[in-house]
Amino acid sequence: MKKILIVEDDKDIIELVRYNFEKENFRVIHAEDGVLGLTQIRKTHPDLIILDLMLPRLSGLEICREVRKDPTLSRIPIIMLTARGDEADRVVGLEMGADDYVPKPFSPRELVARVRALFRRGEPSETESNESPVEIGNLVIDPHRFQVLKDGSALSLSSLEFRLLHFLASHPNRVYSRDRLLDAIWGNERYVIPRSIDVYIRRLREKIENDPQQPVFLKTVRGAGYLFESQYSGR
Repeated sequence: MKKILIVEDDKDIIELVRYNFEKENFRVIHAEDGVLGLTQIRKTHPDLIILDLMLPRLSGLEICREVRKDPTLSRIPIIMLTARGDEADRVVGLEMGADDYVPKPFSPRELVARVRALFRRGEPSETESNESPVEIGNLVIDPHRFQVLKDGSALSLSSLEFRLLHFLASHPNRVYSRDRLLDAIWGNERYVIPRSIDVYIRRLREKIENDPQQPVFLKTVRGAGYLFESQYSGR
């Protein structure tokens, strides 16, 4: 049974989420402030986190940041749940490491659907499991283990970050638009906005590039999209 942690200070929302997810055979645990939430994450290692942006004691953004920099927690999917619903707030949440963003008020049925979609993306498909690792320069991208090594050391990537990087590295030197990347990674379950791709690319550059401002792998093609450059210069 998948375990979901909701970090939220509104008791009515906690009960709404608990009722709808337990009905779908998920186990639900909760914390009512940010400090307790981060403690629960480190103690219980939930399968997914539903996280309010505005929390007492420690914000949802700070929790995101802490989870994503911890190699033992970094692959846990995070859905940001908040009353602040404009695009700028969505981008900030994604920048900090959230995988999806659901503004309040929300449909419990839609929230369940998004959780299921994130779980599906978090596991290697049969095709991916049978593919050989991609080795370019100082990177090894292993789809069987869902793991990226840089200079022999494992990087902390979320499942969606891995899928995006693996897709681009598996099709090197080809330019893909934001919409094409959304189709490839999110498919019909497209909840994020096209600009979210920019956020994921920035996050990946910070992890795989020696100098994110002068990338040698993940290149921007102005007005067209992104490509993974296979001619590694060693810079």
